[in-house]
This record gives sequence, C-alpha cells and structure tokens, in this order.
Amino acid sequence: MRYNVKHPQIYLFFLLALVFFSCRQSKKPDVSQIKIDIHIERFDKDLAQFKKQGALKADQLLKKKYGSFYDDYIHRMIGTPDYTGAQILDTLYQDKAYADLSKEADGVFPSLAQEEQSLSQVFKYIKYYYPNAHVPKFIAFISGFAVQMPIGDNYMGLGLDMFLGKDSQFYRAIVTSVPVYLSRRFSPEYISPRIAETYAREELFPEREENRSLISKMIYSGKILYFMDKVLDDQVSDEIKIGYTPEQLNWCKKYEGNIWAFFMENELLFSTDYPKMQVFLSEGPFTPGIGEKNQSAPKLGIWTGWQIVRKYMEKNPEITLQQLMEDNDAQKILSASKYKPK
Repeated sequence: MRYNVKHPQIYLFFLLALVFFSCRQSKKPDVSQIKIDIHIERFDKDLAQFKKQGALKADQLLKKKYGSFYDDYIHRMIGTPDYTGAQILDTLYQDKAYADLSKEADGVFPSLAQEEQSLSQVFKYIKYYYPNAHVPKFIAFISGFAVQMPIGDNYMGLGLDMFLGKDSQFYRAIVTSVPVYLSRRFSPEYISPRIAETYAREELFPEREENRSLISKMIYSGKILYFMDKVLDDQVSDEIKIGYTPEQLNWCKKYEGNIWAFFMENELLFSTDYPKMQVFLSEGPFTPGIGEKNQSAPKLGIWTGWQIVRKYMEKNPEITLQQLMEDNDAQKILSASKYKPK
C-alpha cells in the first residue's frame, strides 16, 4: 500500500480570488455523456456521531466502514502505531480544541454537494483525456492541521480543516507553523484545484527522478498547470491554480521579460544545484534576490514553466494533451515554444 500525506506547505499553489472570465476562449470538450457522480464520504461526521457509543465501539465501526483510510488516519495522521485505535479515539473525544475545530468545519461544510459537483466535472474531463484513469474514493476528515490531502490505498483524503476560509480564527492561532502566505489559500474554492493537481502529480504524472535540472522541473510543473487548465472549469482563475494574489500575478506579467532575463543571465536553467533551484520552485511570500521591496511573486520557476508550456502548445496546435504530458524532453519543449518574452 502506498501512503502519501501531503504536508500543508506542499503543492499549495492556490489563493482566494474573485472569479473572472479568461480572455482565452474556452475549448473544453463536451463531456456531458461521461457518467461520473462523485460522492465524498464524511468520515468527520461519522467520527463525531459514533462518539456516543464509546471509543471501543466507535473504533470497530470506523474500522469496518473506512478500512485502510481509518488505519492511516489513526496511526499516521493523528496518532502512531504505539496506541490502539480505541485509545487514540478516547483521547480525541476528550480534546476540546478538536471539538471546536469540528464545530467550525460543520459550519463551513454542512454539505459537500457543491464540491462533489465540481469534482465530478473535473473527473469527467480527466476521463475524457485518460479513459483508463481510476477515480478514487474521496473521504473528508479533520486532522488538527496535520495533513491536507493524503493519498492512500484507493482513496484521496480531504482535510476540511485546511479549507475553512482564510479568515478562520484557527489559522491565526497556528501562524508560527502555517504562515499567512499559505493559510490565505485555505478556502473552499481551492478544493477542486488542489485535488486536480495532487491527482495529476501523484497518480497520473509522477515526476521522474531524471528531472534534476531547473528547466526540467520548470517544464514538469508547467505541464501540470497546463493539465489543470484543461480539466478545471474556465472560471477557475490563474491565481487560484498557482496560488498567487492578484498583485503577484500582475507583477509576473509586468516583469515577465525581466524574469526570463534573470534566469538566462545567471545561467540558471540547466543548474542542478538543489538549494539554488528551490529558491525558484518553493512556496514563500516572495522570491528572494529578484524584484524590489519584496514585491516579487514566489515560485517564479513554476510560473515561467507554465508560460513556456502554454506558448509551446500555442505554437504547436497539432500536439495533443496526452503527447505533451508524455514528452519528457524539457529542452525540446523550451526550444519549440520560442519563448522570448519582452
């Protein structure tokens, strides 16, 4: 079994933003005939409901209903294998902070019907491009900010406490471990984009170990974001896809030529120096060493890779999405894109 917990600081390329209509015309295929109706199981509600039956009985009921997810939840997300499920549940049921967090999650998510509808549409597009793609079981839970989107044996988890809305009182309380530049993206509208991205990275297109240069990592992430362009609703903004504020996105557009010149002048594209590369790939409030007054956007390598891939597909309309995602020749994609922003 594979178990892969997503840390809150990984793959959070998202931010609360006003929905806007893209100037690019929609070229989405018709997926109305693809039958997918996603249901998100509410482990969080079952966990609370079974409390009245006692920790021992609740442990048995949850283990029977949720199988491997329950084992992962108890022994990896909120506890360890050193304690039984009943012991961990007993501690959890007496935790007031957990009860308060559950109450807020219930208020924000009394129903997940909207999220289910959005995810159903996303996976219709995924199935259109990749008919053999497996649609996992989705399970909503609360872990006390331990994990946002774990992937396990035939499931994808959805940590509701990581999508309560950027102004949640709980995020202010954990600012030392989860800074504002991350928690401002913890809002419901990020659920479908994050699931689409996580599914793409972990299930469909895991990154190859051979991708060691900066340009290969830029193109890889650029392809993931381009895939998101294709499977997300047209009303999902670029800010939400990559996790920028409107100001950060505008900064990238304004200084796109300068950003590219910086990469070229400093001979960064083919660098394999991991610490040096991470400056342009990692989350942060800005990118150090470029721009004035800390106004630059973070993840400039990822944003630039996205623009290269978009330009490549624009210049080569005969290339299909499947062919793009299979192509691991980053240098070829860069050359054929003729990417030279001014």
